[in-house]
Amino acid sequence: MHEVSTIEDPAAAEASLDPLRRQILGDLIEPGSASTIAARLGIPRQKVNYHLRVLEQHGLVELVEERRRGNFTERILQATSASYVISPGALGRLQPDPGRAPDQLSARWLLALASRLVRDVGTLLAGAQRARKPVATFAIDGQIRFASAADRAAFTKELAAVVTELVARHHTGQEPGTAGTGKLNRLVVALHPAVPDTADGHLR
Repeated sequence: MHEVSTIEDPAAAEASLDPLRRQILGDLIEPGSASTIAARLGIPRQKVNYHLRVLEQHGLVELVEERRRGNFTERILQATSASYVISPGALGRLQPDPGRAPDQLSARWLLALASRLVRDVGTLLAGAQRARKPVATFAIDGQIRFASAADRAAFTKELAAVVTELVARHHTGQEPGTAGTGKLNRLVVALHPAVPDTADGHLR
């Protein structure tokens, strides 16, 4: 089981958004069968079996074991990931495109950048999982409190200057007539007001 996976197929995204299937996926973080899930949720086993087939068809659950129970074989399944992120790529042409209206001070542009980040990292992660290789990534997550809007503006100006200087120092330019030199990476730096979490980790 993976810690987190992206869902890129629109049909798989639709399957995962069904309320009952979401509940079944949550229960299958630990291996279980249609019978155990039906007993836990208080619904008919046949109904659970139907939803399990849909989830399995889209690669959201997988068979981990088969157990003989009297005259039938009990299938033990488990979610393929502990959590999922639906890739903006599932929206096709409707996915956000930060290239349409780049504006460093726009929250909507930041959202488009974040959407592209989810899509691209999800694609890289899926390929790396198939190849059984790691993805070279780096991220920083933190909080900073500004005493005033002026302090925030001064910080963003200095941050932009520092990052620009650092990139210029380490970036390898493209040689004329070539596809480039070295591995191209994308750098995203974001700053936005913090949104507090509730005790259970969900946004207020």
